[in-house]
Amino acid sequence: MAKDVKPTRKNLMEIEDRIELSERGHGTLEKKRDGLIMEFMDILDKAQDVRGDLADDYEEAQKKINMARAMEGDVAVRGAAAALQEHPEITTESKNIMGVVVPQIESSRVSKSLDERGYGIMGTSARIDEAAEAYEDLLESIILAAEVETAMKKMLREIETTKRRVNALEFKLLPELKENQEYIEQKLEEQEREETFRLKKIKEKKEAEEAEEAAREAAEEAEAPEGDEEDEEDLEEVQPDTAAQSPTGN
Repeated sequence: MAKDVKPTRKNLMEIEDRIELSERGHGTLEKKRDGLIMEFMDILDKAQDVRGDLADDYEEAQKKINMARAMEGDVAVRGAAAALQEHPEITTESKNIMGVVVPQIESSRVSKSLDERGYGIMGTSARIDEAAEAYEDLLESIILAAEVETAMKKMLREIETTKRRVNALEFKLLPELKENQEYIEQKLEEQEREETFRLKKIKEKKEAEEAEEAAREAAEEAEAPEGDEEDEEDLEEVQPDTAAQSPTGN
């Protein structure tokens, strides 16, 4: 991946920003993962208790209904069940646990008094009343178990998703970004060394040219006085002749 990145300072700054953002996100996701695991462990403990209560309530309800069938007969039991007028009502709401929306189930009209069950008190025995009460308890346990189990499954899925994101940042994205950062830094250092070497060569060449120019100028200056002396000698040779030819000399 590093070979596909152009080694420019702009890309280096962008990668450094992405690394900083990814590290912050990694830290946040780690905290979320740890918080979800703690919440999940609490729900798991609750789920284990609910499962135990559900199993006990189911076993108790089976005992009660079998006893009622044995004492009153299937016809009487079915007649008492059919006499029920008010059925339980269940409403669902939602609550947020560490960013995970889980259901919250509310139930009403599950547990009923004797006169609310619909069958006649005089025409039934206490065995049917006990069976009805046992199944009301079982229904409440089922509702609670449904709420806890659904919340537990949602939490577990969110934990797995968060763990995958943490691992993707920790073992894939961040190493690739840091590899790109190191690659660009190395390339920029090489370019800087090459530029420094090039500037040094230019400076040396310029200094050599300046030294050559200075030497040439010094040579020209050294030759200039000899020419002036020759001119003066020529002038001295000309001056006596000029004086001999002047009118004063005549």
